[in-house]
Amino acid sequence: MPGTNLTREEAQQRAKLLTVDSYEIELDLSGAQEGDTFPSVTTVRFDVAEEGAETFIDLVAPAVREVTLNGDPLDPAEVFRDSRIALPGLLQGRNVLRVAADCAYTNTGEGLHKFVDPVDDQAYLYTQFEVPDARRVFASFEQPDLKATFRFTVKAPEGWTVISNSPTPEPRDNVWSFAPTPRISTYITALIVGPYHSVHSVYEKDGRTVPLGIYCRPSLAEHLDSDAIFEVTRQGFDWFQEKFDYAYPFEKYDQLFVPEFNAGAMENAGAVTIRDQYVFRSKVTDAAYEVRAETILHELAHMWFGDLVTMEWWNDLWLNESFATYTSIACQAAAPGSRWPHSWTTFANSMKTWAYRQDQLPSTHPIMADIRDLDDVLVNFDGITYAKGASVLKQLVAYVGEDEFFRGVQAYFKRHAFGNTRLSDLLGALEETSGRDLKTWSKAWLETAGINILRPEIETDGEEGTGTITSFAIRQEAPALPAGAKGEPTLRPHRIAVGFYDLDGEGRLVRVERAELDVDGELTAVPQLVGKRRPAVVLLNDDDLSYAKVRLDERSLAQVTEHLGDFTESLPRALCWASAWDMTRDGELATRDYLSLVLSGIGKESDIGVVQSLHRQVKLAVDLYADPAARETLLARWTEAALTHLRTAEPGGDHQLAWARAFAATARTPEQLDLLEGLLDGSRSVEGLAVDTELRWAFVQRLAAVGRFGEEEIAAEYARDKTAAGERHAATARAARPTPEAKAEAWASVVESDKLPNAVQEAVISGFVQTDQRELLAPYTERYFEVLKGVWESRSHEIAQQIAVGLYPSVQVTQDTLDRTDAWLASAEPNAALRRLVSESRAGVERALRAQAADAAAASA
Repeated sequence: MPGTNLTREEAQQRAKLLTVDSYEIELDLSGAQEGDTFPSVTTVRFDVAEEGAETFIDLVAPAVREVTLNGDPLDPAEVFRDSRIALPGLLQGRNVLRVAADCAYTNTGEGLHKFVDPVDDQAYLYTQFEVPDARRVFASFEQPDLKATFRFTVKAPEGWTVISNSPTPEPRDNVWSFAPTPRISTYITALIVGPYHSVHSVYEKDGRTVPLGIYCRPSLAEHLDSDAIFEVTRQGFDWFQEKFDYAYPFEKYDQLFVPEFNAGAMENAGAVTIRDQYVFRSKVTDAAYEVRAETILHELAHMWFGDLVTMEWWNDLWLNESFATYTSIACQAAAPGSRWPHSWTTFANSMKTWAYRQDQLPSTHPIMADIRDLDDVLVNFDGITYAKGASVLKQLVAYVGEDEFFRGVQAYFKRHAFGNTRLSDLLGALEETSGRDLKTWSKAWLETAGINILRPEIETDGEEGTGTITSFAIRQEAPALPAGAKGEPTLRPHRIAVGFYDLDGEGRLVRVERAELDVDGELTAVPQLVGKRRPAVVLLNDDDLSYAKVRLDERSLAQVTEHLGDFTESLPRALCWASAWDMTRDGELATRDYLSLVLSGIGKESDIGVVQSLHRQVKLAVDLYADPAARETLLARWTEAALTHLRTAEPGGDHQLAWARAFAATARTPEQLDLLEGLLDGSRSVEGLAVDTELRWAFVQRLAAVGRFGEEEIAAEYARDKTAAGERHAATARAARPTPEAKAEAWASVVESDKLPNAVQEAVISGFVQTDQRELLAPYTERYFEVLKGVWESRSHEIAQQIAVGLYPSVQVTQDTLDRTDAWLASAEPNAALRRLVSESRAGVERALRAQAADAAAASA
C-alpha cells in the first residue's frame, strides 16, 4: 500500500514535536454481522512543542468523513492521502483533533479482523495492531514512544460481549463505555467483540485480587481446558512478580483464544489474544501443551517488558521478544509445580535450531537490527529477533549472574514504568548490579551478525585418543557470512560449560565432570581439564549456556553415533541431536548417515518434543537434502521405521500419536495406504490409537495427495467436521490432489483472487506444495515470478508474505531455480522486504543443492 511506510526519522521528528495526552475512540460495530465497514470517531488531545508546526496522524480507511482541529474543520479531500491525515501549520500549544471515518473489517488478521463461525453463523471480531495497524481502526500517532491513555466506547449487537484493555463495564443499550487505560502504546490497545464464551477466576496475592478471564468461541467451549490454562497463568504471576519485584501493572488479565490469528499470540495490555488452535480439539502430545504454556508465559512476561516499559523504536523489538522468550522458558524450568522443568531442552531443540538456521541466511543481521522503517520491522519477526536474542540473553545471565541480572531488571522496571527506553537503559541497570562492563559484550553480540563454531582440541597420552588429557583447548571459528549478508565474521566472548560423559555399568552416558569458563579469541586453553582421564564424550557448551554451533571431536562423535539415545539427561541428548542436524544442513554429514543416526537413537529418546522435531527434520532432509537417486529408498526406509515404531509404541501414549502422524506424512506403498484407509473406516486398528478428528484429517490429506481420495471423500470428511478447522483441512486436502486441475484451482484461489481469509489461504498453500509432486508443480516456477511483484504490491503484508514465501518453488532443488530467482531479483526491482523474503527462500534451495551433492558423494565413497 503506497504511502504507508513510516520511517524512523519521521517518527523521531514527531516524537520531538508531540506529547500525546489521550484518545477517546467511539466505534459503532452494531452492523458487524453483515457489514464491510464501521463508523470510527477519534478524539485525540496532544501538546506541541513548537506552535505553528506541521505534522500528521495515521489512518487507513476507505473514507474520512470529517476532520476537525481545535474546532476548525479541515477538508478531508485535501488532508487525507494514503494512510495519513496532514495537520497543517495551525497547531497550538494544546490541541484537540477529531476524526470521523468509515474503517474496514479485514479477513487478513490485521486491524479489526472479522470471522464468521460456520457452526453458529455468528461473527467474531478481534484487533491485531502490531506493528502499525491500530491506524486501521482509529486515527492514531502510530509509533511506540507516543504513549497516551485510551478510552474506548463501543456499540455492539445485542447479546455480544466487548473486551478491551480496561475492565469490562456493564453495557447500557448495547453500548460499552470503558474507563481510560494507563499510558500505553497504540499497538497494545485491543478490542475483542462477539458472542464469545468465557470462564472467570482470580489471582490473589498479598491482599490484591486480579480478575482473570479466558474466552473462546462457543463452538470450542467443550474443548477449553480452562483449569490447566489458569494454572499456568497463576504460576507465571507468582514467578514474574517475585523475579521482577513489581506487581502486575494492569487491573485485570484476560486471555482470548481467537480465530484465524496470524501469530502465536499478542501481548495487548490486560487482553492477550491467542490463536485458537491452542484450544485442542483432539489428542495432542505433551509437547503441544508445553508450547502453549510457553506462549501463555511469554505474553504474560510482556505485561512488564513491552507494555509497562516499552521500546522507543522498533530496533529494540528483539529485546522485547527475546526477554519474553527467555523469561517464559526460565519460568517453565524453575516455577514451583511446573510440568516442564526440562524446558531448556525444548529451547535447545527448537528455538536454538530456528536461530541457527536464520543466522546462516543472506538476510542475517545483528540482533539489534537497523530498523529504518515499518517495512523493515514487518519482516523482522524472525529467528534472530526471538531465538538468537533469547539465546544471547541466556548467555548474558550466565555472564553477569542470575541474581545480578534480575536485580538489574527490577531497577529498570521501577525507573522506567509506563515510559519508553532503549537497550542502553537495560544494559546500564545490569552494569550497576553486576559490576561487569557490558559495552564490549554488547558490541560483539548485539551489533554483529553471524554465528561462531566451537571445536575441542584434545591431546592424550594414550592410543587413539584414550588415556589422560595432556592438552585441552577450545578453538573458535567465525565462518564467512553468507553471500549478500552485511558485516564481517566476528569472534565473540562465550560463557560455556564443558561436560565429560562416560558410560556407566548399565550402558548409560552420565556426566562425570563439568567445567565452566569464558572462551574468547581464536584459541582458549582449558588447563583445569589437563590431567583428567579422557571420557567417552566431550561436549562443549554443555547446559547450552552460549549461542554457537558445536562440533564433536572424532572419538566423541563415534561414541555419540553409537550411544546418542543413552544419555541419561535430555539436554545433552538434544544438544547432540542439534549438532548432527546442523552438520547435515551444512553438508558435513550425509543425509543417509543422518537417517541412520536418527533410526539408531530415536527409539531411546524419551522427550516427545525432541522426537517430533526429529520427525520433521528427517522428512525435510530426505525430501530436500538427499541425493535424488536415493530419495525413494530413504523415504521407504523411514516410512517402514515409522510404521514399526507406531506398532510398538506404548498404546495410547504421546509417542504412538507422534509416530502415527509421521507415518501418515510419508505413507506410500499400496499396503501402507490401505492401512490409512482402514484406520479411517474402522476396518483396521492399532491398539490404543484413537483416530480422532485431527488425526483423521492427517490421513485424509495424505490419501488425497497420493490420489486415493478425491472431492467426494474430502466433502464427506468435511461433513463430519463442519467447523472452521474442518474448512481449513478440507482446503488443504483439495489443494494436495495430484492433478493439474486441482493445482490450477488452488493457484487461482490464492493468486488470481484476494477473497480467501488468511487462515484458509495458508491452508491452500500448505496443500498445494507437496514434495512428491515436483513434476506437477514445475510449471508454477515461471508463473510464480510472473505474478510475485503484482501480488506484493496489491495485498496486505500478511497475505503477501504468505504467498511470497509459501509459493516459492522450494521443492525444485535445481540450478535452474537459482538462476531464475537471480534473474528476477536483478530485473524486478523488489523493495527491501520482498527482496529479503525471496533471497531467504533462494538460500534454502542453494543449501539443499550442496547437501544433495554431499549425500551423493557419501554413496560413492
